[in-house]
Amino acid sequence: MTTELYLTQTDTTIGFVSQDSSKIDKAKKRLANKHYIRVVNSLEILQKFTRVPTAHKNRVRRASRTTFIMPSGYSFRVVKDTEHKLLLDRLQWAYSSSANLSGAEYDAIYAKEQAEVVVNFSMQKRGKVSRIYRLGQKRMKVIR
Repeated sequence: MTTELYLTQTDTTIGFVSQDSSKIDKAKKRLANKHYIRVVNSLEILQKFTRVPTAHKNRVRRASRTTFIMPSGYSFRVVKDTEHKLLLDRLQWAYSSSANLSGAEYDAIYAKEQAEVVVNFSMQKRGKVSRIYRLGQKRMKVIR
């Protein structure tokens, strides 16, 4: 398991990425009782973590920049066609969060101090935010 804390341009914003959620908690100074989005590089890896309800399989497969909260309560996003996928191809999956203190604005100096590895692609402060849907067995609820 790779446990470094990466600072990288994700598919939506500049973020912390790690397979160890406690490292992100420490960097963000956030309580450990919240779940992070787990980003995966393929649908095959997604299947190792959760079962997508049959009614939503096509939606999950075709979605881009979309986070799905599964019936189990855990959230996932499949990353496709971005530079961020290059990192995920090496890791297969990782927890992801914005690179700022919990509840604060992004500070590039602070983020670089917290990260163990800085992956420089094209660091853009803001991208298009991901859509978030909560999936039930039959229904879907728009969260954002």
